[in-house]
Amino acid sequence: MEHMNMKLIHIDWDGPFKLSEITNITDIEIDYGVYQIYGSHIVYGGDTLLYIGKADRQTIGKRISQEHWWWDTNDPNNLQIYIGRLAGETTPSDNQWSEEIDLVEKLLINVHKPSYNTQNLITIPDQRLQNIHILNWGYYRDLLAEVSGLRWSTTLDNMDYDIYRYK
Repeated sequence: MEHMNMKLIHIDWDGPFKLSEITNITDIEIDYGVYQIYGSHIVYGGDTLLYIGKADRQTIGKRISQEHWWWDTNDPNNLQIYIGRLAGETTPSDNQWSEEIDLVEKLLINVHKPSYNTQNLITIPDQRLQNIHILNWGYYRDLLAEVSGLRWSTTLDNMDYDIYRYK
């Protein structure tokens, strides 16, 4: 079974940063994208992936400053934040960039299942995600280096196949 129209999205990750550093590193022209937050979790222990979020049409620093859930963690002063900027040959239109950020966030959350993400785990938009393929570069930490929407959507759930056998 061959699939065409694959959309390849590169993400260049940087970090780790402390919460206090995030507002100082953002560049208003390029700092839209996704971010991952690591810290201590009462069940999963220390230094675990807690959250994946997106900054769409606002800088990552501004978006993170709007979040307040981490004060409920048992060690909010030791959070580590990694920021991911989408990359490619040319910067797409604002609408396309926004769509890619949204798809990347949904796919990364559904694949990695961070403990503080619950809203985007409910449904995965199969039709929109099935042809997305993410390549993580740089300091992507505990994320998979490659994530395929085809693999993680339900598209192949009922695929008929035969195991190869020597003839």
